[in-house]
Amino acid sequence: MRRWLVFVLTSTLFAQPKPLAFKGAKIIPIEGAEIAIGTLVVQNGKVLAVGSADAVNVPSDATVVDASGKVIFPGVVDTHSHIGGGSGGDRSSALNPDIRILDAINVRDDGFKKALAGGITTVNAMPGSGHLMSGQTAYLKIRPANKIDDMLFCSDIQNDICGGMKMANGTNSIGEKPFPGTRAKSAALVRQLFLKAVDYKKKIEQAKGDPEKMPKRDLEMEAMVQVLEGKRIVQHHTHRHDDILTVLRIQKEFGHRVVLHHVSDAAKVANEIAAAGVMCSIIMIDSPGGKEEALGLSFGNGAALEKAGVTVAFHTDDGITDSRLLLRSAAFGVRGGMSRQKALEALTLSGAKMLDLDKRVGSLTVGKDADFIILSADPLSVYTHVEQTWVEGTKMFDRSNPEDRKFAVGGYEVYRTEAHLDENERGEE
Repeated sequence: MRRWLVFVLTSTLFAQPKPLAFKGAKIIPIEGAEIAIGTLVVQNGKVLAVGSADAVNVPSDATVVDASGKVIFPGVVDTHSHIGGGSGGDRSSALNPDIRILDAINVRDDGFKKALAGGITTVNAMPGSGHLMSGQTAYLKIRPANKIDDMLFCSDIQNDICGGMKMANGTNSIGEKPFPGTRAKSAALVRQLFLKAVDYKKKIEQAKGDPEKMPKRDLEMEAMVQVLEGKRIVQHHTHRHDDILTVLRIQKEFGHRVVLHHVSDAAKVANEIAAAGVMCSIIMIDSPGGKEEALGLSFGNGAALEKAGVTVAFHTDDGITDSRLLLRSAAFGVRGGMSRQKALEALTLSGAKMLDLDKRVGSLTVGKDADFIILSADPLSVYTHVEQTWVEGTKMFDRSNPEDRKFAVGGYEVYRTEAHLDENERGEE
């Protein structure tokens, strides 16, 4: 049955006040059991109801969409991306906590359309990984935007925290001065920055709000205090097992929150990661190579972390992995031994938790944002297409629309906006 595909919303870019009811699809809510034949009702950008067809009362004024034979799945959360063409710190310093990637993102970048074609609705946009600390990331909702404020999860750019802090170790951040030349020097520089931040925080506390006693404003230290207070999560690029343990040692010393990214050697230290209570965002590459410290990457990485009790999410590191292909990471994870449930959570709810956004996104739960995708078949099948992507109750991608379809099937020429970046500005696997 195809008639649901011709359903058209009005041209407004805002959430619809009239309820929409999607009936007849298999629904995978993530929180709760899969529903063989279900109904999803959304209104004003939120999930109003979700459940089996006989358990949900559809409002009398709802527009009903026949989704029979389809699969409805939460919008995908990409915890690590370089979407939007933004570049972060330069080569003048190895540590750049004051850098904000939101100041460099092009909201008109066609990479966002490509991500929607892959079912991604929430993304952690990062500065590149060529620094010990590349700067502040930005948590974005992929929705219509004239300026970066329209995409951010916070309403006040100057005073609210809109992202995490990107860090890296291993070979990425080693280089000529002022960059460290060894792993040990890398760790020493990071610890020194944290010690400086501890001292700055102490001076603020001692001032007790007296402007005369407050330390001189320091953008680097302001961001680092947010890290120390747990308000800004460190999103940490790391690969080799010894580099992973270095991150955990520094985290234990200063008590900040951290999510490990990539962790190619995670299986070798999975129990240590679990003992630290740290979550992992991993990448699944079908043809590993190019970086010696990533040679240990395997499809079994997610399974080893799951077995140890670690929360796992998948990411693209776009453009290392195409945003259109993030769903297949879960399939690779299952092939490597992950359970179906945890692999699907790794595309959605687990990633939301790593960004402190799980109260809004990551599952089809009443009251959460109405971010969902409509699939032609099971999300783990190689034959499945993302047919529609909805953000806050508004359809943002429709594969049946020729203009949208080109972002689902087109080649590199469709989204060349990042082609001008040099290797130091790009994200690295």
